[in-house]
Amino acid sequence: MRRSKALAHFGLVLLSLWLCIQSVPISVDKTKEKHQEEELEPPQSAETGLHYDRYLREVIEYLEKDPHFKEKLKNANMDDIKKGKLSKELDFVHHHFRTKLDELKREEMNRLRMLIKAKHDIQGGNGLTVDHQALLKQFEHLNHVNPDTFEVEDLDRLIKSATKDLENFDKDRHDEFKRYEMMKEHERREHLKNMNEEDRKKEEQHYEELKKKHADHPKVNHPGSEDQLKEVWQEADGLDPEDFDPKTFFKMHDSNGDGFFDEAELEALFTKELEKVYNPENEEDDMFEMEEERLRMREHVMNEVDTNKDRLVSMSEFLVATKKQDFHDKDGWETLDQNSLYTEEELREYEKQLAKEEIDVSKRSDELKKKREELERQQEELNAQKFEIQQAVEKIEKLKAQNSKSEVKQTGSPLSQGEPAQVVPGNSQPLPLSHQQQDVPVPGHS
Repeated sequence: MRRSKALAHFGLVLLSLWLCIQSVPISVDKTKEKHQEEELEPPQSAETGLHYDRYLREVIEYLEKDPHFKEKLKNANMDDIKKGKLSKELDFVHHHFRTKLDELKREEMNRLRMLIKAKHDIQGGNGLTVDHQALLKQFEHLNHVNPDTFEVEDLDRLIKSATKDLENFDKDRHDEFKRYEMMKEHERREHLKNMNEEDRKKEEQHYEELKKKHADHPKVNHPGSEDQLKEVWQEADGLDPEDFDPKTFFKMHDSNGDGFFDEAELEALFTKELEKVYNPENEEDDMFEMEEERLRMREHVMNEVDTNKDRLVSMSEFLVATKKQDFHDKDGWETLDQNSLYTEEELREYEKQLAKEEIDVSKRSDELKKKREELERQQEELNAQKFEIQQAVEKIEKLKAQNSKSEVKQTGSPLSQGEPAQVVPGNSQPLPLSHQQQDVPVPGHS
């Protein structure tokens, strides 16, 4: 729901700016114009869900502050925006804002470099082949050859990338929901396999009861039909359905007063219909399915009413739609439970993919386990070597200590402390102590 609202706010990226600017053209005397230094604050506009969302919103909000660009944007048409004619007006944006845009681009370049490095390290570390082309696609929304300044090419790339990505956003959500539903069914079937026959029958019966209970709901009016809008008029607005007026209805539900229904404003109109089918308190109702239902309703109305395909419904488009025969259609809306989202063959293929992924994960887990065991073995060897080295060092220290004690004992003997032994001429051997000349006192001498 959050992303859906984000898409509604941005439409085709810079078209959102076009719609936000409904004021009288501004006349500016640039000789007197003064700009105060502004801090880069978090953007206030809705999130888009794109990986470069913050960069996109900050660029838009700074361009919106420049009077010249703001005026050109107001008078531009959708084709001019898509073809890049608006991007050329960047050359006339005030230097103060251009400096801020340069700063934003440098920050985005740094963020992308860190992101690419992290992805490269993760893929390389897991033994996966690094898809460099896929990594480079992260830079498609800007000119990475010039990493320092925000130029016309950067704005042109940003518009084209965001336009393409937002147009594919709904398809990606549908694919994600389809995988979600297949995973639910796969897990349910796997759960049944682990049951005995009696429990399996009870579980199957309970499942069928929940399906039947979920399908038992009041009629859901066709989105955008007279009955559906009159129900909102009566229950949400508290007005008499006999007094229903399309123009008044449009103004009442154009919450931001810009003269258009964006995707979020359209989706808000379907709440009453969705409440007939989904209740968060009920076991049988899946709120993720409710958001998919809301998306389907919005897409249906856009396809029927949005004639210029700008992802917005103008008052004139809305009024034209209320005059068509389909507007008075009394047929109900077929909910998700009345439509098969996937075939048995698709489910089998999905389960094969899951099994393959499980095998790959198991294989990778075994490889990591072996690496861990090898590292533990190497650590044990290192610990053993460390222990042997410590023992050898202790033995050497012990021997040194013993040698030191031995030397002390030798240097401490009486022989080493007295006079040197006398030696007989012609004989290199010293005389025994008993034969060495001793001092004899001479009488008369002291």
